[in-house]
Amino acid sequence: MASLIEAIEIKRKSYFEFEGAPYHCIDVEISKPTARGGQTLVRLKMRNLLTRAVFDKTFKAGEKFREPDLEMVPATFLYADAGGYHFMDQDNFETLTLSADTLGDDRLLLVDNVLVQIHKYNGNPIGVIFPPHVELTVASTEPGVRGDTASGGVTKAATLETGLEVRVPLFIKEGEKVKVHTETREFAGRA
Repeated sequence: MASLIEAIEIKRKSYFEFEGAPYHCIDVEISKPTARGGQTLVRLKMRNLLTRAVFDKTFKAGEKFREPDLEMVPATFLYADAGGYHFMDQDNFETLTLSADTLGDDRLLLVDNVLVQIHKYNGNPIGVIFPPHVELTVASTEPGVRGDTASGGVTKAATLETGLEVRVPLFIKEGEKVKVHTETREFAGRA
């Protein structure tokens, strides 16, 4: 039996179930009334883990939520095909499949054997959590031209092996491996 959590107990980065779906709390704002008899309200900025939608909702402090049946599973990316994106569970070596819709733009960070955490809700995979950085190879970029630095444009566009486009320093060449921040999708250095 899952335990119940009161709205006032929900903290940033915690998980709870609301209207039959799992949610991740992004931010919490508690407003305590100044008048007697007023109710304490909890305003949550929350993300639906199934639809990825983010919105604000206000609850009374005593409202109760169930703890969701969430599990984090270490997995490595294997391959992608028409059936979806396939990962291998590192605990039991089963294949987990996520659809392109579920992954969204995160699929541009996937390379062979990258280690990720897969979010499972009620035993079904619903999302991927990446490490802070992934290493990708530069597929194409313009060569840096001498004198470009004087105009302040010290970066250039580069397309990586997965199709992701990032701005990189002028000295980066095609075929080099670079680190990319998974949160911001920005260049983080040479690999």
